[in-house]
Amino acid sequence: MMASRNTTVQEPADARRSSAVQQPAAENQTTVTEPSPVDAKTRRPWHAFATPLIGKAVRKAARLAHSGGSAFPGKIAETIDPGFLARTLGQLPLGVVLVSGTNGKTTTTRMVASVLENLGLKAFTNPTGSNFTRGVVSALLDRVTLGGRLDADIAVLELDEAYAVHFVRQVKPRYCLLLNVMRDQLDRFGEIDNTARLLSSVAEATTGTVVLNREDPRIAALADVAPATASVRYFGLDASLRSFFPSDDDMATTVSLPGLGAAAEHMESAQASAAASDGSGVAGKAGRSCPDGDSDTDGRTPEALSADVALMAVGDHQATFRIDGADLTTPVRLEGVYNLYNAAAALAVVRAVLADIRRGTIGTTRAESTGSPDSDASAARMTLVAQSDTDALMAALSTVTPAFGRGESIDVNGSTVELLLVKNPMGFRLSLASFPPEEHDTMICINDEYADGRDMSWLWDVDFTSLRGTGVAMVSGVRAWDMALRLEYDQVPVAEVDTELDKAVERFVTADPGTPKHIYCTYTAMLAVRARLGRMTEVADAGVGR
Repeated sequence: MMASRNTTVQEPADARRSSAVQQPAAENQTTVTEPSPVDAKTRRPWHAFATPLIGKAVRKAARLAHSGGSAFPGKIAETIDPGFLARTLGQLPLGVVLVSGTNGKTTTTRMVASVLENLGLKAFTNPTGSNFTRGVVSALLDRVTLGGRLDADIAVLELDEAYAVHFVRQVKPRYCLLLNVMRDQLDRFGEIDNTARLLSSVAEATTGTVVLNREDPRIAALADVAPATASVRYFGLDASLRSFFPSDDDMATTVSLPGLGAAAEHMESAQASAAASDGSGVAGKAGRSCPDGDSDTDGRTPEALSADVALMAVGDHQATFRIDGADLTTPVRLEGVYNLYNAAAALAVVRAVLADIRRGTIGTTRAESTGSPDSDASAARMTLVAQSDTDALMAALSTVTPAFGRGESIDVNGSTVELLLVKNPMGFRLSLASFPPEEHDTMICINDEYADGRDMSWLWDVDFTSLRGTGVAMVSGVRAWDMALRLEYDQVPVAEVDTELDKAVERFVTADPGTPKHIYCTYTAMLAVRARLGRMTEVADAGVGR
């Protein structure tokens, strides 16, 4: 039997392979062809000096043409200089934090980068949510100098589960943060065990610290494939909150949160009952069932895995986290109860970075050995950041705002319009639960482009009955009629259906001035909605064109 990891920060162990995450890909399943990493890492073409200039020119031309396509310049750079990615990220003294998983990647990446920057580091990230390797390259092109220098201490990168495999063949992350595994884009990934297999490659390639979700048994099992030289940390939930964050295996259970304010009251009551039941103030005895009847992978319950950061309670724009045995409450500007759990994940990986800085185990690069001004400035920043305590962490977290399209608020025609990305059953369920429809107008936009996933059958696994009382004012997108049919089966009234998304968005946001609005949209629909709103009002530039 494998030795299980059961401390907050675990030292290397020998037996690491878990059969639960090493299954071969299913036959006839769509896979991603992975290039050999050797050429990309070792070959520096004679024209490599021109890569930043060419890439910046392509990026400028694409944006002037309003073509969107935030990853297109990266595609060009990858073609002419395959080693650009590894060569550029290799400059960073603190290395790379790789964030992946089914739900929450973009917002969690933003949180990690924002907290590190608020503490005093310079962080490079891919803010647009373009999470393929070419998206990362494109973001690099925007930040590097014409000489190819990247002015940053650390990179915090969101990677798609499949393309993370590409990335780690070129760049070994020093830290990885793996969030969850749920059914998503079945036409690309297959079933969730294959997604876990993809993420196992990330854990295996990580050189420093692997941060895992102890509440997701498939993610927690990846501790067994982490390198012997790596440490493992976990983030988790108080037992009283687990029913509000169901796993993919709990899909039969309807998520019922009539809004964060009401949810907070319900959660507080549940927390009080749980604490009273064991007299400790912490509900941590019950565990959670898995489909096969076991409490967790290899018999490990979440409670058996000590969380470095645990979400203990939620309120209206506030959250309580347990860190080093103390409960710390902070206000938050993030929207959606699920983002409070993502915040626990972000804090766990930030604490891993801080721990390494304090120990002096990282931070030396070739540039530092020359005593350059850049390296001296980086060393000074790390000295300052090393003094950060948990109060500083909470203060930094309290300033983080939602990522674009993930609870982002835009003022249009006297109304607040919230953009809510939805791309799989559980994500849609949690969004509906976190944003009450009462006193709001609702629009749903569904596309089926490659980035959305072609298979939209997952919409039938979402419970839309919370919208019966208010109805849906507008349904749009390529699959608008499929969405309208799905709503009809849940007896949700639909006022209008229009597959012409631009026109539908304009009519929706200009109707009923002053009434706040929710727009639920898949990824490419969200980009189109945001671009249309950008022609009507001021919208923050996320680098995706207008």
